[in-house]
Amino acid sequence: MSSSSAPSSDKAGPVVTRHRTWIPLVVTGLIIGAAFIAVYVGLQRAPTPHKLPVAVVGAQLTSAAQGRLGDSLDVTQVSSIDEGAVLVRSGDAVAVVGATSRTGLQFEYAGASGLSESGAARQVVAGLAREAGLTVQETDIAPLVKYDSRGLSAFYVVFGVTLSSFVLAQGLTGAIATVRLRHRLYAMAGFAVAIGVVAATIAGPIYGSLTPSFPLLAVSLILLSAASAFATKALGAWLGPPGIGLAVLLLTTIGNATSGAAIGFDLLPGWAQAVSAKLPPGAAVRAINDFAYFGGSHAVSALAVLGIWFVAGLGLVLLRQWTTARRTSESTVEAEPQATTG
Repeated sequence: MSSSSAPSSDKAGPVVTRHRTWIPLVVTGLIIGAAFIAVYVGLQRAPTPHKLPVAVVGAQLTSAAQGRLGDSLDVTQVSSIDEGAVLVRSGDAVAVVGATSRTGLQFEYAGASGLSESGAARQVVAGLAREAGLTVQETDIAPLVKYDSRGLSAFYVVFGVTLSSFVLAQGLTGAIATVRLRHRLYAMAGFAVAIGVVAATIAGPIYGSLTPSFPLLAVSLILLSAASAFATKALGAWLGPPGIGLAVLLLTTIGNATSGAAIGFDLLPGWAQAVSAKLPPGAAVRAINDFAYFGGSHAVSALAVLGIWFVAGLGLVLLRQWTTARRTSESTVEAEPQATTG
């Protein structure tokens, strides 16, 4: 007895395009692309120092600097070059300047504060000396390491960790039908540890571009990944696709552009300074550079910012799960009497 399989009578009908599905995606892509270009290119156009922290020796030179430079500098008066150098090495000032004679100035700065910030300080002091007819002797007392001569390694590492963590969270947000919540959370937590260790190994021991101790560098990057992934997951859970777009704007666009790595914090416009240290990329850059060059004197607050983003993201994800489960339970309870009556 032979048998043959009859062709299926069910034929797929033509796909009906739902314009409400693709139009928001196109609009979101345009917004993200335009914002990325506007923020990055806009911040590069004409960065100018605003409240650049500089230590100045003596009342006379301090008064002259404040009178001629105004809001360009945030001047701290010190009694000696050595006292100012302590501020520079702790990251509380970009540079210190003092008179060594009637015709000369001594200028010590932190190249590790970034080429944009140290360069701005050097230009400001050079202009001040030129107007007064003085010569300047410069010394970099906190230089960048050999394999990070432009001070951009932290930017690229932070960008890479942030982007990869966002991509993971976005993918897991779209996998809610096939991956249970606890497994999604485990995946993000495990990934944070893995990418933090891998990134720290590459940028630290292998390339020698980032020089904090390995545990401190790895912890900073692990917290950055966790903050980025859980924040993305929370925004996606509560807002859906617009939440993912918002995460792109906050983390990979505004967060990285205003992190202070490519353009120094004190050269950013006011709105960028206001958000820089409060977003995960900016907090991570500060922690890494502070551990590397300035003794970690301000790193704790940066790590606290990353921890807050991580805990807040996790809390919002769990809250969303709880509210969804509660609504489902209430709907089931309401439906049971109707089914019994019917």
